[in-house]
Amino acid sequence: MNKEEQVMMGFWDLFNKKILLDGLKMKDSLKGYKPSELHCMEYIEKNIDSNVTKLAEFFYMTRSAISKITKKLIEKGLIESYQRPENKKEIYFRLTEHGKAVNKIHEELHKESQERDKAVFEQTTEVQFDSMLSFVELYNQHLEEEIKKLGVDMKSGCCDKL
Repeated sequence: MNKEEQVMMGFWDLFNKKILLDGLKMKDSLKGYKPSELHCMEYIEKNIDSNVTKLAEFFYMTRSAISKITKKLIEKGLIESYQRPENKKEIYFRLTEHGKAVNKIHEELHKESQERDKAVFEQTTEVQFDSMLSFVELYNQHLEEEIKKLGVDMKSGCCDKL
C-alpha cells in the first residue's frame, strides 16, 4: 500500500472509530434523534435566521432533503418557523425551549468527546497542525474543483450530469 492509500485508509479508519464512539454516547443520551436532526438543530442555534437554503448549502444537501428534516423537527417540537416583518416570503427557523434542551445535551456530548481526545491534540505540535491544515485545505480545493467539473451545484446538491 502506498502512502496515499495509507493516508486515505487512515482517515476512513479514524472517522469510523470516532463515529462509533460518539454514536454510542449519542444513542444513550439522545434516543429518537438522528444525527442529521441534531446537526441541523446545532446549525439553527448558532446561525440567526437559518432557512432551508442556508441549511442545504452548509450540509451539501438538497433543499428537499432539508425540508424533510425541518418538518420532522417541527413535528417533534424541537424547532419552530417564523417570518420577519420585512420579509413575509422567507421562512426561518429557531429552536424551541425543548429544542434548546436537546441541543444542550448534544453540545455536552461534543465537549465530552473533545475532552476524551484532548490528550492527542495536546501532543500535536504547531508544525504538525499547520501541515495537516495545509493538506486538508489543498485536498478540499481539489475536491471542489472536481465537483464543479461534474456540474454539481454545491449550494443545492444538484447536478446537470448525474
